[in-house]
Amino acid sequence: MSEPLDPTALDLAAFPASFTWGTATSAYQIEGAVAEDGRAPSIWDTFAHTPGAIDNGDHGDTACDHYHRWPEDIALMKELGTDTYRFSVAWPRVVPAGDGPVNTAGLDFYDRLVDALLDAGITPSVTLYHWDLPQALQDRGGWTVRDTAEHLAAYASAVGERLGDRVTHWATLNEPLCSAWIGHLEGRMAPGLTDLTAAVRASYHLLLGHGLATAALRAAAPGARIGLVTNHSTITPVSTRPEDVAAARRADGHTNRWWLDPVYGRGFPTDMRELYGVELPEKAGDMATIAAPLDWHGLNYYFPVTVADDPTGPVPHTSEVRLPDVPRTGMDWQIDAGGLEAFLLRLTEDYGVRRLYVTENGSAFPDTPGPDGEVHDPDRARYLEQHLAACARALRKGAPLAGYYAWSLLDNFEWAYGYDKRFGLVHVDYATQRRTVKTSGRRYADIIRTHRTHTA
Repeated sequence: MSEPLDPTALDLAAFPASFTWGTATSAYQIEGAVAEDGRAPSIWDTFAHTPGAIDNGDHGDTACDHYHRWPEDIALMKELGTDTYRFSVAWPRVVPAGDGPVNTAGLDFYDRLVDALLDAGITPSVTLYHWDLPQALQDRGGWTVRDTAEHLAAYASAVGERLGDRVTHWATLNEPLCSAWIGHLEGRMAPGLTDLTAAVRASYHLLLGHGLATAALRAAAPGARIGLVTNHSTITPVSTRPEDVAAARRADGHTNRWWLDPVYGRGFPTDMRELYGVELPEKAGDMATIAAPLDWHGLNYYFPVTVADDPTGPVPHTSEVRLPDVPRTGMDWQIDAGGLEAFLLRLTEDYGVRRLYVTENGSAFPDTPGPDGEVHDPDRARYLEQHLAACARALRKGAPLAGYYAWSLLDNFEWAYGYDKRFGLVHVDYATQRRTVKTSGRRYADIIRTHRTHTA
């Protein structure tokens, strides 16, 4: 057991008594059971079994076996003292063909999970889409076609009708940037395409799907509080040269403005539309659908980015500059908690967001159980404390931050990196599925307990 936390160390007084403390996961990364109870393949099943796509040939067939071990995982949440849990529903488990009949057995799993969370005093926060598009829809064009956005809305309605009497906190999409840019432009994530036109069309239909799903959820679950989860980085030019400053503006458009401007009623940025040179598949009324009012916004933040102009490089014609002598995670991502503070304030001041959550924030480091059986990960604990301190500073400056979800509850399948990269507050031995709370998990529990003690 770690020592009690000094209540002044993180300015815990900045966090309101109503502040919620949680952990986050996603379906494909933890559930396993990819062919059980009527679940059909997703694009990630296909991609993960493509030779060379995933480090070490790993895949999510078993992952953390959460589909069978969820009672144990809820007990871990109780041990940490968290009061909310963000998880995603697997679209191919609920609507295996992507459209058409609903798989009752698939919904039954989430029904049991929600009931057990509530019985444990933990509020469920449900994300509808965390990248696992049914392969059947990909075979018909996936996110490059408008129908997929409409099918997302129908799926949202089915889940909302089943769970909406108990679940009030919903996100439509997680990180559409990754689905569109990394999955369709860079090819490093499912479906593994490298096509700018496909990527831009996918980006449009993802945001359209968000808007359609928002309306569908509100109809199916009138008490729903609905948000969108986007990932962002602060962008800094490597120099004051006009070319580098312009490059930073392009990178900000690609990483940030393209995903925020249309959601907040500004339309897709003109400069980026010109840069991409791809006609958007817009129909009358789409912009209003995409800009449907939200109850909250979720920020996923991991690292800042420094860029230089790179005219011969791929869109947005910038290259990332690796700064020397700065701390980095096991992902080789720069550690800079100030970027989290800055982006919380940007969402507050520039976009007028009135309720914010940090829906993902965490770090990967190579950690293993020691001779004592414990998993000591001081670097992750330090990362957690630094970023919570940034949240406190943002709160003091007026950010309407209502909660924080640490990524991740468990070590899990980390997409193209397979199982080598560990983000969990809880260590998972994949051979035995044994869970061990790490030092960082115990530190998080200290923070939560101390906050509650001093705001009671």
